[in-house]
This record gives sequence, C-alpha cells and structure tokens, in this order.
Amino acid sequence: MSEIDIKAIAPTKEIDVLGRVCPYPLVMTKKASDGLNPGEMLKILCDSEASVTTEIPNLCQKKGLLMEAVRLEDKGYWEVYVMKAES
Repeated sequence: MSEIDIKAIAPTKEIDVLGRVCPYPLVMTKKASDGLNPGEMLKILCDSEASVTTEIPNLCQKKGLLMEAVRLEDKGYWEVYVMKAES
C-alpha cells in the first residue's frame, strides 16, 4: 500500500471496463493513464481478475504509477485507483 491513501483523492478520470476481457481493460487503462498529469487520479471499474491482479499492476510498475485496488464483494467488481506521482 502506498504512503498516501490514493482512494481518498477525487478521480480526474474514470473508465468502466466491466464485462470486458483481456486485453481491453489493460489497453483502455494504458490509454487513459497516458493522459494523466502528475497528481491526477484515474478510477477504473473492472471485473476481470487477471487485469486487476496482474496486467494493470504490471503496467503501473513499468510506468511508475501508484495503484490500489479495492474489491467490492457485494458488487462483484474492483475499483482500481491509479495515480501519476508528482515529480
């Protein structure tokens, strides 16, 4: 977990990839995150476990983005928060 609670920051952008299978959640996350400025937050709604546990974290690690995922058990999907760190 990051030093700051990135879930508490209001998202600058939000994308909904519910019902989409790989590679779409990853591709859409990459495209949306490319437009983030330092300090901005992207919120992703995703129900693809592989995307949330492997693909998106790998992308964030490569791009130096902060990421936190929250599983919403009652809704059956994750809210994924991706933030571009301030330089």
